[in-house]
Amino acid sequence: MEYYDSKDLKRFNEVGKFSEDLMKKFFDYYNAAVGEDGALTKREKALIALAVSHVKQCPYCIDSYTTQCLESGADPEQMTEAIHVAASLEAGITLIHGIQMHNSLERNGAL
Repeated sequence: MEYYDSKDLKRFNEVGKFSEDLMKKFFDYYNAAVGEDGALTKREKALIALAVSHVKQCPYCIDSYTTQCLESGADPEQMTEAIHVAASLEAGITLIHGIQMHNSLERNGAL
């Protein structure tokens, strides 16, 4: 048995079993932010969500947003570029924190 079972995605509503009011608030917010055209189209939002899903390494989200990207008209080339944007940004974020190491090296007289 796999740790992540794709069938569990259909059970997402169960997360609100013990706090239905908070889950409703989450879905209201989520649907307004992700599920509707706004300043960004649903296609653009799906591409962003797919990229974030890869950075956060959520297999449920990757499955869901791959489907949403396709349904909203994105093609595999656009989807792949979106995850490369996310990956390069994540690398840059990691590297810029190297300045903190440099600062520590300076404080410790190693530079």
